[in-house]
Amino acid sequence: MSSELIDIYNAAGEKIGCVERSRAHGDNTLLHRAAHVLVFSSDGRLLLQKRSVTKRIQPGKWDASVGGHLAAGEDYLTGARRELAEELGLPEDTPLEHLFDVAIRNEIESEDARVFKAVSEGPFDFQKEEIDEVRFFTADELKDPRWRQEFTPCLIGELERIYGK
Repeated sequence: MSSELIDIYNAAGEKIGCVERSRAHGDNTLLHRAAHVLVFSSDGRLLLQKRSVTKRIQPGKWDASVGGHLAAGEDYLTGARRELAEELGLPEDTPLEHLFDVAIRNEIESEDARVFKAVSEGPFDFQKEEIDEVRFFTADELKDPRWRQEFTPCLIGELERIYGK
């Protein structure tokens, strides 16, 4: 977990200070900003990543392929492009489409996230120290209730936005 500082906001969206990124997890009184990118194949399959068992946040769970907190002073689009490069090795000029904004509130995190869409077939150079596997899922697989226990809470919220409950 990085020790870099991230901006923290109150419920009105006003910046109230900075905190180390590692402190932002597990403290749902801290609101922070995040950018997520849902990476699709050209035929509509969604790329997910399975987090390493050594990863502190939801180890062993499938999550959206790209996502993370914004660095201090960073806007959503810049953060999304940085995460694409860091997590999957994709070029920072990969075209992105703004899909929706979402508020995530659970025992792990409390964040306002802007979600983007990217279409890419790879190849992907994912963070092997944090991610065990990446692969595309069909919409039917994602909607299957048996899979839901394998997904992180924020991914479930994003899937419901796209496919419904």
